[in-house]
Amino acid sequence: MLHVFGITNLELGTAFSVYGVVAMLAYFFGGPLADRFQSRHLMSLALCLTAIGGIYMYYIPDYDNLLWLYGFYGFTTIFLFWAAMIKATRLWAGDDFQGRGFGLLEGGRGATAAIIGTIGLYVFSVNYTEDSVVAYAHSFQLVILITAFAVALIAALVFNFIPEEGTDSKKTTPPSLKDVLEVALMPSVWLQAIIIICAYVAYKTTDDYSLYANEVLNYNEVESAGVGTLALWMRPIFAILAGYFADRWSGAQVSIYSFLILAVTGALIATGLFHSIVAINLVILLSTLIGVYAIRGIYFALMQDATIPVQATGTAVGIMSVIGFLPDVFMGPLMGWLLDGNPGATGHQYVFLVMALFAILGFFASLGFRAITK
Repeated sequence: MLHVFGITNLELGTAFSVYGVVAMLAYFFGGPLADRFQSRHLMSLALCLTAIGGIYMYYIPDYDNLLWLYGFYGFTTIFLFWAAMIKATRLWAGDDFQGRGFGLLEGGRGATAAIIGTIGLYVFSVNYTEDSVVAYAHSFQLVILITAFAVALIAALVFNFIPEEGTDSKKTTPPSLKDVLEVALMPSVWLQAIIIICAYVAYKTTDDYSLYANEVLNYNEVESAGVGTLALWMRPIFAILAGYFADRWSGAQVSIYSFLILAVTGALIATGLFHSIVAINLVILLSTLIGVYAIRGIYFALMQDATIPVQATGTAVGIMSVIGFLPDVFMGPLMGWLLDGNPGATGHQYVFLVMALFAILGFFASLGFRAITK
């Protein structure tokens, strides 16, 4: 993407930041929206609009228009989609299977991303020509187009297969101002928001995997993309397992162990001790994914332990997400600044150091959450 669009790491990070700023507003206002309208209607509309944005991206807009496009994605994927998806999952999972419900959600999202990513990698590698700029750009455009059509197909599947939420007042009555204030004042909601922000910093770090493989492990572009795609395949495995263990033990317990893994693996990469041993370095890099995808699989399942009312699910998701997904605003520019300002392995070490520090914070937030919800 850096080559085809002719942009730097910092400029790409700025595009992510534009997405994040729009998303912050969208999280806040999209939560109550999800409590008032059918999830499948909001989700299918969001996916259709996102697919249209993908078709526009296929034509490789200039940098200014790319920023507008990322802002548009912030509106479609968050305001219309995010809280509706979480609410639909919580209702579907019921009281006794929240861990497995959200684990299957994250696992299903991961499997879908891995399938699309693998198809995209195949198309890219078949058409990839290292000495032809035109063929290189064309390969990337095909990947964008395939992804856009996949999103449009998923919009149709969502509309047809996600059930109506019925007439049960418990599920359809919008939250009152009192409900909103009660949720906003719950300490568990704020601790859950801190858990999400720490987990999301780690997830955003996975954006660096392909570039890390290219610049530190000396893989070519196709091999580096393969590392990124392999990471996607880890997502459904670890997310579903985490959901199972969350129901068997507790979501807080899974969160504690996940952050421990992230702190240790992030610190190992940050030290640079194994940069010269590619196999060990790759194992450590992929081991971070256990923590990344496990905590992503269950952090919204923690709502059950926090005893958040079902009818206020969208509102609670909005409050948590405004804080929890702040990395959408700052992690892109921060990673770009670290990578551009510290060429080679050093910049990547700083990126993983940031991840390790947030993992330590998430570890203590998880301990606090477990203590107040026991």
